[in-house]
Amino acid sequence: MAETLTLKNLKRGETGIVTGFVESDSIREEELREIGFAEGDEVQVLEFGSFGGTPISVRLNRTIIAVRANEANSIEVSRA
Repeated sequence: MAETLTLKNLKRGETGIVTGFVESDSIREEELREIGFAEGDEVQVLEFGSFGGTPISVRLNRTIIAVRANEANSIEVSRA
């Protein structure tokens, strides 16, 4: 059985596949879907910010975006 992770658990340079969103946070899920996150998307962690590891720079499909740590904790992934 595959290990359940969130985007924040991935290390720099690691790639994952979005498998879903944390159920308890439907408002954040809607916001993340609006900026492009969806099940099956490939996401790669590029960099962690200098101050407490946030923001987290990620490549989502072919777009580079930054997400906060609490947003990254709402995105469930599996390692690619």
